Amino acid sequence: MGSLLEVIALHPADAEAAQEGGADRLELCASMEADGLSPSVSTVSAIRRVTDLPLRVMLRLTDSFAVNGAELNRLTAMAQSYLSAGADGFVLGFLTPDNEIDTESVAALAGTFAGTPWTFHRAIDHVLEPRPAWRALRTLPGLDTVLTAGSALGVGHGLDDLTALAKAEPAVAGVMMAGGSLQPEHVPWLYQAGVRKFHVGSSVRQDGSWTKAYVNSRFVRSWRNLLDAQDTKETTA
Repeated sequence: MGSLLEVIALHPADAEAAQEGGADRLELCASMEADGLSPSVSTVSAIRRVTDLPLRVMLRLTDSFAVNGAELNRLTAMAQSYLSAGADGFVLGFLTPDNEIDTESVAALAGTFAGTPWTFHRAIDHVLEPRPAWRALRTLPGLDTVLTAGSALGVGHGLDDLTALAKAEPAVAGVMMAGGSLQPEHVPWLYQAGVRKFHVGSSVRQDGSWTKAYVNSRFVRSWRNLLDAQDTKETTA
């Protein structure tokens, strides 16, 4: 399996540059000052018009990982609107007040778009007990990706835990997508542990800015080349 490179896109210009640079998939969101919230349907439509890359849209209304019934109802309606606008999948994740996976709420929402793949986002990095959390995730239908840095502080702090978990449990490595202040020097270690999905955002923007710069295709290409080099090493080893 070759490596997958996912890039955060906030605007059509981001999507065009990401595709030009060699991205495999886009995560669409807004409000990065809140770590990513749901974008407008019009933004999803506009991005769909400029790219044929798979689009995974964020389903998150607040900067909290908690969700209530009214919010779930709203997210359910939003998911259907996103699908109509061209979404291919979703990104979501909820925690209980005890910082455990809220499997009931996640399964309820995922069940409304059965057959559509989705990613559990970095809420996983805020649980108190990671291994039970990963076991809980395996029970959720449609899940094929878990975005994680191994730490709420980013991959630089969670790298050892990520690589240890991936090496110990190949099934986990198969769905794990490393992201959250991911740096090029982290990639070889993650790759050797079995991770094949990688997620970047601010690192493909000039000066890491969400507000003053769009995605830079050259920066995306540097990540693409890095992952392709790892794939080539594996196939020729």
